[in-house]
Amino acid sequence: MTEHPVNGLDDVVHQRVRLGILSITHQAKRVEFGFLRTALDLTAGNLSQHLTVLEKAGLVAIEKGYEGKRARTWISLTPTGEKALRDEIRHLKRLIKDVEQGRSKSPLGQPMTARPRPRTT
Repeated sequence: MTEHPVNGLDDVVHQRVRLGILSITHQAKRVEFGFLRTALDLTAGNLSQHLTVLEKAGLVAIEKGYEGKRARTWISLTPTGEKALRDEIRHLKRLIKDVEQGRSKSPLGQPMTARPRPRTT
């Protein structure tokens, strides 16, 4: 049996802001906190909360340091984060393909039929 592509989506990764963090960080390899905050139009507190979720899941590494005399926070993906992002994209591509092709078969390969709703009186 082939399961529906949405069943493979990861709730930690799939959330809009966290998917944005992972995809930007993947492209940049290492990204500064302020850049993410601006790019995703977030408050510092909101971004911090999402980064905490991703860090606890082992998907990002957070490095604090200084650039000159200014404190900075840099974010990078861990190997687990790279894999989680690849898996999420794979499931999304499969879902998009199914929708674009107008698939009307169940995961079991049988046609799906709409059943009439019972009348309520």
